[in-house]
Amino acid sequence: MIRRKQPKKDVQRKVYHTDTFYQPILTTRIPTAQSEFAIVEEALNKEKLILKSYVEIGQGVFYVKKDLLLRTLEILKSLGYNILSEMSAIDNLAIDNHFELFYQLTSHEQSHKGRRRLRIKCRIREDESIPSVSEIFPAANWSERECYDMFGIKFENHPFLKRILMPIDWVGFPLLKSYPLKGDEFASWYEVDKIFGREYRSIVGPEQRDSARVDRADSINFARIGKEVPKGSEPSDSIHKITYQEINKPPILKKFPTNNPKILDKRL
Repeated sequence: MIRRKQPKKDVQRKVYHTDTFYQPILTTRIPTAQSEFAIVEEALNKEKLILKSYVEIGQGVFYVKKDLLLRTLEILKSLGYNILSEMSAIDNLAIDNHFELFYQLTSHEQSHKGRRRLRIKCRIREDESIPSVSEIFPAANWSERECYDMFGIKFENHPFLKRILMPIDWVGFPLLKSYPLKGDEFASWYEVDKIFGREYRSIVGPEQRDSARVDRADSINFARIGKEVPKGSEPSDSIHKITYQEINKPPILKKFPTNNPKILDKRL
C-alpha cells in the first residue's frame, strides 16, 4: 500500500479545536452604491475597471484586474487619494493558486466626507508578474521590494527589484506558507557556510533556528535564574542566593520610613 503524499503548499497550517457548530461573526459589507464611496465607484466604472466592490469597516474595497491596476491608481490619485500607506500580498496558493495583492490608499482631502481610506485588490497566479506602481506612488518602491523578497512576486519596470530584508544570495521566500517556520535546509546552514565554510559543517553543526528552544545543558547561550554558573561551565541544580548588596557600600533600603515623611519642593 502506498502512503498518501501530504500536501506541502501550506506547511504552516495548524489544526485548532473549535466548536463544530461555531460560526465566526463576519464584518458587515455594505454595497458601495449605498455609501460615500459611490462617487469613487462611478469614476472607476466609467472605464469599466471594477470587478467587485463593497464597504467594510468604513473602508472602500475595490477588486480590479492586474492589467487595469495602473489606470485605477492614476484615477484614484486624481481624486485626492495621493498617499500609498501600505502595499503587500496574501499567499492564497493553497486555496486557489493565487496571490492577492492589496494597495492601501489614504486621502486627507476626503477625510471630512467619510471616505478617507480605500483599498485596491487584485489577484495573480504564482507564475505571473504585475506592473510596478512606483512611478505613480514612489512609496511603493520599498514595499514592492519587500513583497518580492518575502513572496517572490516580480514587479515589471521596477527601478531596482532586489532583496531588501534577506541577504542577496538567500534561497526561498520566507512569507510563503510553503516555507517552514524554522527555515529550510538552506537556512539552517547559511551562517555556518558564510562564516566558516561548507567544510566546517560537520564541526560546527546546523544553526538552531527554533526560537522556543531552551537547553539546560548550554551555559553559553542560556542562564537559569537562581542557578547561574560561569559561562561555559557545567550546569548546576543548586539554588544560589541572589544578592544585590555591594561590598563596603551603604546598605540597601529595605523599607521606606513613613513616620516622618518630607515633601521636597524642588530637585536636590
